[in-house]
Formats: sequence, structure tokens, C-alpha cells
Amino acid sequence: MTSPSFAPRVFSGIKPSGGLTLGNYLGAIKRWVGMQGPDFETIYCVVDLHAITVWQDPAELAAATREVAAGMLASGIDPEHSILFNQAAVPEHVQLGWIFNCVARVGWMNRMTQFKDKAGDNAEAVSLGLYAYPALMAADILLYHATHVPVGEDQKQHVELTRDIAQKFNHDFGREFFPLTEPVTEGPGMRIMNLRDGTKKMSKSGESDMERINMLDDADTIAKKFKKAKTDPEGLPEDVAGLKARPEAKNLVDIYAALSDQSAEAVLAEFGGAGWGRFKPALADLAVDKLAPISSEMRRLMADPAEIDRLLARGAERARGIAAPILKETYEIVGLVS
Repeated sequence: MTSPSFAPRVFSGIKPSGGLTLGNYLGAIKRWVGMQGPDFETIYCVVDLHAITVWQDPAELAAATREVAAGMLASGIDPEHSILFNQAAVPEHVQLGWIFNCVARVGWMNRMTQFKDKAGDNAEAVSLGLYAYPALMAADILLYHATHVPVGEDQKQHVELTRDIAQKFNHDFGREFFPLTEPVTEGPGMRIMNLRDGTKKMSKSGESDMERINMLDDADTIAKKFKKAKTDPEGLPEDVAGLKARPEAKNLVDIYAALSDQSAEAVLAEFGGAGWGRFKPALADLAVDKLAPISSEMRRLMADPAEIDRLLARGAERARGIAAPILKETYEIVGLVS
């Protein structure tokens, strides 16, 4: 359990590689907005240093960083309440990342399933950064003594690694200095799937634009994509058990539940027994109602990149106010003269 000496603090981030999708919104940003309040100090980051583990076009990376920031702001991340910044603007992330490179064990990195998935059969040719980035992710979190990290199931292993690194550092130096961060994984919309194949996660890099909802899609496009989403011949079941082995049906019910802030059981209580001719238009209307205003606000924000940069810079200054003293004490614990 987290030591009571650590104030409750949330950290999480999104990588700016390609545009934001509905999966990013429901699986991450919407939850982050909901965590703003008196219970936690909230720190949210565009993790641009993680993006360059694979080659990025410089202009596209800068644009994607601003788009992610705009999406977070348009969705309700309040820069007056939360700290919002881009990772590269706070050099302490990299400095602590190197220390954690020296704490983490090679065997731990070899167990990271995401590296195996991304590297595939070409592991010898990928960047060292792609192999070692989980240590930087641990630094992102522990640099702020974050006690909670909202993540999807596919990132839970990285939070477990973060806990291992914190525990080993604390043991090696005889100090309970870093918290054992808790992953926060519950809630609807945790894993939004492809609109054309419910067995695959919704992705920015999918082959067809019709398989995903982009957060910059306009109202007509959002409605069209949901109305054309793949389903199956059966209608909606009366209970959640009836969604088993029906990935496309389950995905659309889960999306409706997440957008409407209710459970899948509640959705089926309303629509159970209905055909897709009733449910898909209702889902399209709900999605347009919830997402089109965000899309419009994103476009407004992105028309003024200097203002986005100003907000990110102010957030970075606030982030460094927390990060710099923690890094300084880390250096002292390790014996580094600074």
C-alpha cells in the first residue's frame, strides 16, 4: 500500500504519435477530467520523449504535441487546476530516467510485453530507447511522487515495473523515498476497440479511417462511422453475458456506456432485445452530442498554437516546481554532487 506520508497525486500522459481517437478520450482523457477535484493533485503530460523511440518527422511531432494538448484542454482538463505540460520541457524527467536505467534490471526489461509486440522479429534493429523507455516512464511517474496512475490494462505492466524500481531504490539506499504507485484501471471505456474488427484495439495507425473515431471528426463523420460500424446478425441481448463471443456488439455497448456515464448493464436494460436499427442511430446521436463540441473546441485551440505553447510552458514551470526538489534529493541520496 502507498505510504500515508505521500500526498495523493495523479500522473498520466499521452504519446503524441498520430491524432487522438475516441479510445484516447474514453480510456484516458475523460477519466483524467473526472479525477480533477479535491481528492488528488492532478498532473497530465504530453509524453513527446516517448514518441521519438521510433523516428518522427519533426514538424509532425510538434503539431501532434499541440493537438494532444488541445484535445486535453477541449475535453475539460483545466490548466488552472491540473498541471499540463509536455515532457521535453521538464529536463528532470530524463535526469531521473538515467538513474532508473541504473536501478532497473535487464531481466525486468526483457519481460516487457509491449517491447516484444512493437519490435516483433526486428528487435535487433529498433532503437535502444524503445527497449529502455519503461524506465523513463517510471521516472515520469516517480519524479512527482505520484501515488496513482490511471492506465489501461495494456500499460499496467509498466506501473508494476515502476513499483519494482521504487522498491529497489528504496531498499538499496535505505530510504522510503519513492511511493509504490497504484495503477487505476477500473471504469467503462477502458479498452475501446476497432469499429471494423472488435478483436483489435482502436488505433491511430489503422488501415481505414472508418475503423476509428478521430477526436477531430465533425458531427456528420462521427454519425456516419457509427452507423456503418460492423455488427452481427443478432440483436442486443438482455444481459452482459449475452455479449460473450460478440466482440463488435460488446464494443458498441461499451462505447455507449462510457459516453453516457453508465454501466453496460444499464445500457442493456434500456436497449436489450432491440435491433441495431434502433441502437446504432441512438449511439450516433449520443456520440455527436458528446464529441462534436470537443472537436469544435480543439479546432479553435489549434488555430492559435502560440496560446497552446504558452499554456504548456506555464504548466512546465509548475511541474518543475515539484520535480526539481525531488530530483535534487534523489541526487543527494545516490551521492551525486550537483
